[in-house]
This record gives sequence, C-alpha cells and structure tokens, in this order.
Amino acid sequence: MTARKNKKSVSNFFDNSYRFRWAVMIGVTLIFTFILYPNLMLIKHSYELGDVAERDIKAPKDFLIEDSEATETNRKQAVEKVLTVYDHDTALSFALTQRVHQAFADIQAVFNTAKNSAEKPKTASSIASDKKTSIHEQVWQIKEEFERKIGFNVSDGAYKILEKEKFSEGIVKLITKVLSEILQNGVVSNKAILLKEADKGIILRSIETTDETVVKNLKLFYGLDQANAMVRITGKPILKNRRYTTTNLIVDFVQHLVVPNITLNRSETEERRKKAASEIKPILHQIKKGEMLLREGELVTQVQLLKLKTLQAQTRKEHIISKSIGAAMIILCLLATTYILHIPQQKRMANKHNKNLLFISSVLITFFFLADISTSLSESLIQNFSSYSIPVSSIAYGFPLAAGAMIICLFLGLEIAIPFAMVIAICIAAIFQNSFESFLFFLINSTMAAYWIRNCRERKVFIKAGAKLGLLNVVLVVATDLYMTDFSMSKLLWDSGFAFLGGIGAGIITAGIAPLIEIAFDYTTDIKLLELANLDQPILRRLMMEAPGTYHHSVIVGSMVEAAATDIGANPLLAKVCGYYHDIGKIGKPLYFIENQTTGKNRHDKLAPSMSSLILIAHIKNGVEIAKKNKLGQVIVDAIQQHHGTSLIKYFYDKAIQQKREDAVNIGDFRYPGPLPQTKEIGLVMLADVVEAASRTLTNPTTSRIQGLVQNLINKIFSDGQLDNCELTLKDLHSIAKSFNKILHGIHHHRIEYPENRVSSNGKGKNGNSYRRQAKKTQTIESKITKKSAGHLKRLGQS
Repeated sequence: MTARKNKKSVSNFFDNSYRFRWAVMIGVTLIFTFILYPNLMLIKHSYELGDVAERDIKAPKDFLIEDSEATETNRKQAVEKVLTVYDHDTALSFALTQRVHQAFADIQAVFNTAKNSAEKPKTASSIASDKKTSIHEQVWQIKEEFERKIGFNVSDGAYKILEKEKFSEGIVKLITKVLSEILQNGVVSNKAILLKEADKGIILRSIETTDETVVKNLKLFYGLDQANAMVRITGKPILKNRRYTTTNLIVDFVQHLVVPNITLNRSETEERRKKAASEIKPILHQIKKGEMLLREGELVTQVQLLKLKTLQAQTRKEHIISKSIGAAMIILCLLATTYILHIPQQKRMANKHNKNLLFISSVLITFFFLADISTSLSESLIQNFSSYSIPVSSIAYGFPLAAGAMIICLFLGLEIAIPFAMVIAICIAAIFQNSFESFLFFLINSTMAAYWIRNCRERKVFIKAGAKLGLLNVVLVVATDLYMTDFSMSKLLWDSGFAFLGGIGAGIITAGIAPLIEIAFDYTTDIKLLELANLDQPILRRLMMEAPGTYHHSVIVGSMVEAAATDIGANPLLAKVCGYYHDIGKIGKPLYFIENQTTGKNRHDKLAPSMSSLILIAHIKNGVEIAKKNKLGQVIVDAIQQHHGTSLIKYFYDKAIQQKREDAVNIGDFRYPGPLPQTKEIGLVMLADVVEAASRTLTNPTTSRIQGLVQNLINKIFSDGQLDNCELTLKDLHSIAKSFNKILHGIHHHRIEYPENRVSSNGKGKNGNSYRRQAKKTQTIESKITKKSAGHLKRLGQS
C-alpha cells in the first residue's frame, strides 16, 4: 500500500496541478544560483570608473591580475637606472696632431729646400730661378693648401708670424702639446646636458677598445666654450718663454683645432633602456577565491575596475554559464528529491499545501541571503575591528542560521524541519566555499534547534532552546577546530564566543519573527492556541453571556477532544481550542438552538423544516465570519467549516418527509455544506459535538447506556463517510470511544439523594438514623426561614 502511495505521489508530481510547486522550486534554484555565482551578474553589468556598484561581487576563483601602474613604475625605474652612454674618441687627439704635423710639414719642406739651395754653390741658372720664384712667394702660394690641411682659415697676420718663425717644429710641438692636454681631459659639445646625469653618472665607452667606464664626476669634462677658455690657462706654463704674438698664435690655433671628443650616443642609450624595460616582468597580484572585488554602493575605483576587467578577460562567459547551470541542476534535483520523499507524506502539508510550500521556500531564500550577507558582514567587521585579530570564520559562527529550521519546526513540525535543515546545510556550505565542516556544523545545530523547539508553548522555550543551541555550537566549533588542527587559544575563544551568541540569537530571532509569520501566512502556533484557550477571550465571554448553553456544550466538547487527542497522538491543545470555538456562529441566533432554550418553547415549531435547516446551516457561515473578524486563525476557521462535514440534519429532514412526500424533499437542502474534516483534531470535534449533545437526552445515563450511545453514534458517523479525510483509524476510533466514555461518565455520574421533606417509611436502612435526624433538622430550619422571610423576599432563580 505504501509503495502504491509513493508511486501515485511521484506520478502526481509531474501532473499539471503541480506547476506552481515546480515554479517555486525553480525560483528557489535560480535565486540560489545567483547568490552562489555573482559573477553571472558581473557579465551583465559593465561598470565605468566612478560608477556606483549595484551589488557585491566576489572572486569566483583564484586568478592573477597585472598591476600595470606598478609594472610601468618598475620599468621607469629600470630605465632611469640605465646610465647614459657617451662615446670617448681617444684617437681624436692623435688624428688632430697628425693633421697639424702634416700641414706644417709641407711648408717646412719649402724652407728646407731653400736652406739646402743656399748652402750649395750658386750657378747662373739657379740665380735666375731664385729671381723667378722667391721663398716668400712659395709660402704664400701654398697658404690655401695649408688652411685646407689644418682645417680652418688662417689670418694673414698669423700666417706672417708663422712665416717669420719658418713654420718651425717648435711651434708644432707647442700646439700639439696644448691640444693633447685639453683633449685628454675630455671635451663635450653640450656640458649642460651632461650635467643632468650628475646624480647617477654616465658610461664612458671607448670607441677604439669598446671598454666602458662609469664616470661619476662629470664636472671634470670641458664644454666646448670651457675648453677654449682652458687653452690659454693650460698653455700658459707651456708658453711662458714665448713672445706674446707667438703665444697668441698658438692659443688661437689650438682653439680652432679643439673639437669634442666625448659625444652622446643616443641610439645605444635608447637600446639599452628598451632592453632594461623589456626585462622587467609584469607585477601580478593574486586574487583569492571569495575575495571581495566590489561592494554594493561603493564608487568603482581604478583598481576595482582593473580587477573586474581582468576577471572578465580570464574567465570565459561560456564556462561560467555551464558551471552555474550545473550547480542549478544539482540544487533543483536536491529540492525535488527532498520534496518527493518527505513533503507530501506529512500530515501538516495536506491542507494548504501550496501555501506551506511557499512558506518553506520563503524561509529558505531568506536564509540564503542571510548566509550570503554574513560573509560580507564578516569581512566588514574584520576590517573595523582589525586590532582584535578576529578570524573571519569565527564571525560566521555567530550568525543565527539555525533559526530557519526552528521557524519551520514551529509552524510545520519536526518532520519537515529535518529535511529543511539538510537542504539549507548543503546550500549554505556551498555558499561558504564548499566547506565540509560548515555543512556538518549547520546540519547538526539546525536539526537540534528544531528538536528543542518542537513543543513550544511558552515564550521562554525560545530562550531555553537558544541557550542549549549555544552550548551545542560551542562543542561543535571546538570539535571542528580540533579536527582542522586549528586550535590556538585565541581562535578557540573567538569561535566559542560567537558560536554561543549564534545559538542565543537564533532563539531570539525565532521568537521575534514568529508573530510576523503568523500574520503573513495566517498560521497558528501552540502559543497562540494557549492564548485562545483562555476562557476570558472576548468572543468566549460573549458566547457565555448570549448563548450559555452553547458555551457549556463547547467547554465540555473541548475537554472531551483534549483527552481523546492525547490518546491518539493528535494535538490536544489544538483539539481543545477547536472545541471551544466550533459553535461561535450560534451567537447570532442563540434561541434557535435547543441548548439555549430555557423557557421550553422551540422557535422551530412555527418554521418550515427547510427554513429551520437554513438557520442551522447558517451558524457555520456566521461562525467563519466571526472567526475571521476576530482573527482567530485559519485552523479555527477550518474547524468551524468542517466540524459538521456534510452530515444530514436528520430531525428536520424526517419532519419534511412527514409533511411532504419523500421524492418532494431534496436531501441536499438538509445537509451541511462541508467540507469533510481534514485533520484528526477536527474529526474529534465532530465526534465529540454529536456525542455530547446526544448524551444530554439520556434519562438514566448509566455506564452501559453511555457506552452504547457513544458506540452507536461513532459508527453512524464513520459509516456515513464523514471521517474519510481526517486519517482516523479504527484503532483511533476505539481509543476515542474509551476516552469519551470516561469523560461522559464523569459528567453524568450518580450522586447520593439527600433527604429533605421525605424519609424512608421504616426510618431505617442504610444510614437511616442519620437521614432521619438530618431531615428533621432541615424541616425545622426551613420552617423558621419561611416564617421569617415570608412576604419580604422574591424566590431566587425564577423569572
């Protein structure tokens, strides 16, 4: 039978009537997927610098991000460290010296030739030749050639001085010596540019040998103007014995000959700088999985924008979507499996199934968001209290996530709270980076939290359950820390403190949320039932004043169903409250109901049976309206609607048949509209209502008569099919009958008949003497009172 029932449940699960339930589960799955993988939202949102973040974004995985600014800074630093390369032409001094020697050598040859000719005996022909071309003329003829070879124009005055000195070798030596000393020191074309490198120096590279030397003291070198000025200073000790004109000549020649022998090698310097920059590797920062990339409400900074763009570049959209679809399918399978195996079979889900499922889904989604927020809040608290060195995991233990299972247990029972705890533990563990220890922690503490709150009838139970949960959390976190070999004293203290606060907080939050859920989903908890069970409730006081017979009947029915509910495992408190309020609809027209007719006149005697039937049936509708107006809760409304089921108002039906033919009477007009009782508690109210009312008709309510009445009435109700939907078994009916018998026997038990005006004929019997004395005493007292009060007091209790 169970297998057939499960098979039917599975087949119905895919029926069209379950579309709403599928929609709820798919909605929960999608919301969870977006919470678990916020990078999906990252793909959809394109941020620019200075935009306001719409939601928190965390790194879905470990990845590397290049710090381009830091990399560029390092490259600039590397480039700046590269010393500027200057070429040093060490051969330039020799080349210039050779040029001077060559230029002077040609003219010296003229003078040497003339000297040799003067030493030889002169002939007529030679004399004639000398006349034709003199030495002076020859020297001046090659002046242009001299200027070309020496490299600059020589003034006539300077040339005359040289001619006068016969372009002597001594002048050549003096010129080359001064020139060599100037060039040996080093001459640059633009010393101002050179001095910009004074802080770090330069590389002086020999053109001939390619040897390199790092030079720090750059002031040593001459600029071109400085070199020209230094010619006279340098040449002063060398030319001190020379005539002024000769000194000026040599200085002028050297100044014309001086050229820079240290030159900037721009191409080599740039090449070295490029090489140094290329050798600098990019600066990469590792972003850890779960690290906060962007917080909701923050202005997007350059660094955050770089992280987001890098994440988008490194993570392909197709990969994210496929992974998210996989996660969504797993969660959907988990929800569907849990629903099929656990939810439909629970009796509390039988009525208002869709509403209950929506409630479970709402709690599930709420705590998904709470878990997601807790991770962000943990990081924020760590930043604000960084001086205390609080671990992130410690703060996570302090969030009251077990309150979800407590809330479900409070309204739907432990049977539904346990699978709920399993689902939420798995999902929250996934949110907490697939942490196995988180799964165990939340599974155990949620399950036990639901267990400790299962019989909550007082507000203090929430605090007791929270305290127990806090102590359990401490044990769990200590065990977890020991298992993870992370048990430093400070971490143990922080974990234990936050875990205990999390337990206490779960109890407090459950106590605070419970009234809101009662209002939002129209649930009724045992705490509210205790409030409704107070006979001082306004509606019950009104029932007592306006319909005292109905009030007395309702109180007895409440007592009967409470006792029977305890025997069959139903909710005795719910059954009693339903018994108290099931007939509040009679307040509108109390005198049309027999228990309230004290005068002996029955108003239905003057009414047609159909009209009487309508008045009786109307008390159901009136009761529902009163219950809704006074916000008694849906369970009370259901009890009022269902406690008569579709039973027949037999008295007026039979009366109608007597007045008319049977085929002229519509039996449907004499049946209550229903529906049939849907719960054990309402079924009990139906049985107790009928049995208690019928028991009043017994003239001599002995034990056997009460048992026969109870048995007969329960069998009739059962045979009429009124109990088909309330899951009462034959065993339950047997227990109910025994309980009713006990209660009714206590109500209708026999009492000793005390003698007043009569005594036994023989004055004896059991306790005969005492009865006789009591009777005489009573008669004496009554006679005295009657004489004393005659004509002064109205008889009490009479109208």
